[in-house]
Amino acid sequence: MSASPKLRIGLYGSNGHQLNSLLEHSHPLAEVTAVCDIKWPCAPCEAIREVATFEELLKTDVDLISLCSPFRSEQARQAIQCLEAGKHVLAEKPAVLLESDLDEVLKTAERTGRSFREMGGTVLGQPYITMRDIVRRGDIGEVVQVFAQKSYPYYPDRPQDEAVDGGLFLQNGVHAARFIEHISGQRLVSVQGIETELGNPGTGHLRMASAFQGMLENGGCASAIANYLNPRGFGHWGHEAVRVFGTKGMIEATESGTKTRLVIGEKDFGPLELGEEVEGYFTLYVQEILGIGKIPLSLEEELHPLRVLLRAKNFPR
Repeated sequence: MSASPKLRIGLYGSNGHQLNSLLEHSHPLAEVTAVCDIKWPCAPCEAIREVATFEELLKTDVDLISLCSPFRSEQARQAIQCLEAGKHVLAEKPAVLLESDLDEVLKTAERTGRSFREMGGTVLGQPYITMRDIVRRGDIGEVVQVFAQKSYPYYPDRPQDEAVDGGLFLQNGVHAARFIEHISGQRLVSVQGIETELGNPGTGHLRMASAFQGMLENGGCASAIANYLNPRGFGHWGHEAVRVFGTKGMIEATESGTKTRLVIGEKDFGPLELGEEVEGYFTLYVQEILGIGKIPLSLEEELHPLRVLLRAKNFPR
């Protein structure tokens, strides 16, 4: 009995978390068959077609295109072109830089019957998926306040132009917004943000630190910080922290998720007993396209953190 055909993947750009592992390792459900503007982690093979332009990639027989576009400011237009060419789309975050573009992409996906997703698996790994389960089970009561942090190191190649990667607030801060919404189960509303270029070693306009706060849809409150100030000596590329306070207790993950704690009433349960890892985000997406699985976040849930930050990004500087 022959194996089922794999989903054919096209890769465009290396500006982000591209699916380069597919170039080096086999996947049971998908395979790369075409690439454009990719920094190869290994030598190209005969089974993969390398094309010179994005327009040529659209004409290949791939089923899905993964976008890590050289300029994030062009990614909305490119996503629409992919969808209209009959391709599913997986877009690096931020998927778009304007809320109106997000709406247009989603309308196009609905009209064409193709699937669109942002690389939105921030909370689908441990310990965050276990935190999500505990909070949504009601163990700490009603969520009243959430704090999140996402800190990356600075390096000389950080784009000084936000058109390249979306800038600190959108490409980094979106992780913090996902922590808040996807763990607590409460959407952010009335978000306000601030950011600063203070500490930028470069000569452009790179924002080095930002913060936002907002109300949760249940009346609770949330706040977050994001920056490019994580010292290399910390030992983790991303310095992450999440704390959720409820009417019965609190739960937290600190030190980039390596330390956890659950306290309910007068009992300190200490570190969380973590459940099993879920499938990787890309595998979940492929399974969803093939109709044999489902990402545990609806498209609306996945994209709402981006949507609220796109609105907050319009604050005056």
